[in-house]
Amino acid sequence: MKTIKGSIGRSVDDPDPKVRFYLFHGADEAQSSALGDRLAAALKASKQSVASGVLRGDPALLADEAGAIDMFGGSKVIVIQPAGEEILPAVEALLEAAAAESPVVAIAGKLGKTSGLLKVAESHPLALAHVSYELDARDAERLVVELARTEGLRAQPDVAASIASACANDRRMISQELAKYALYLDASPNAPKDLGSEALDAVGADLGGDFMGIADLALGGDVRRLSDALSRMDASGKEAIPVVRSLQRRLLMLAPIRARVDSGERIQSVMTSLGKSLFWKDKPMVERMLALWDSAGLARVSERAGTLERRLMRGDSPPAAEALGEELVAIARQARRG
Repeated sequence: MKTIKGSIGRSVDDPDPKVRFYLFHGADEAQSSALGDRLAAALKASKQSVASGVLRGDPALLADEAGAIDMFGGSKVIVIQPAGEEILPAVEALLEAAAAESPVVAIAGKLGKTSGLLKVAESHPLALAHVSYELDARDAERLVVELARTEGLRAQPDVAASIASACANDRRMISQELAKYALYLDASPNAPKDLGSEALDAVGADLGGDFMGIADLALGGDVRRLSDALSRMDASGKEAIPVVRSLQRRLLMLAPIRARVDSGERIQSVMTSLGKSLFWKDKPMVERMLALWDSAGLARVSERAGTLERRLMRGDSPPAAEALGEELVAIARQARRG
């Protein structure tokens, strides 16, 4: 069935036990992923990932996995991300099965009106489909206020608007930024704090400078040019956090693309499908990064980048410029080793 506008929150927070397949699709994949997380939280379930490429070769596997009782007696949600038309036979088998112990969530990007997967999800009584549209400015501001509250932050409308704009209305970036403000202000749901312009000035997202270029040199394994760029940076280390955040933004962009490659798509086909969503000058560098890093490697770099940023913000690391340089050179050397 297709969700009615405004009803998706109720559908994932108080899920219908009869629904065994959820299709979250659309341009805002971060919102789709967040809905999958909310469903798992509502069911107090763990998430089990299944690659779409595996289902293409074994369509019966999905129904088997959904019908199996967890060996530890807990609940689980089976997640397919990214998902596309290749999982349709597996989904049809799931919906035709006699029973299912665990629901399945498929996270897809934009699907056309002729999509067989979308038609099944919208028409079958045991399925639910929801489209996640890109956030406009007003929706993004409301999201900032809502997510801030979960971090123990009270964000005024003007502050929320600034954060949404700095993050280009991107849900994942907004969530990351708010977590940083909560850390900076020592805020929590049990000890809420006001989020004002002072905090934004101190640790807000800095999108200026050629910081993305430096991050790209590290992920692209160009040790020589990276070392040269680091030598030209301000020795005070004031640019360290903006560079780390640029690295994180690039990782957020690469992760879902690399997941598609891991599921069986060719790098060249994935790059072609991105079209104008990726700046043409960035395409050769991004294609190189996809060849150098797998999903596990990108996840490790993301974790280390987050750890480094927290150390820089707390001031419990070596001089910022030194700590940043060591980490970026280590990333570049790992990229060269493949």
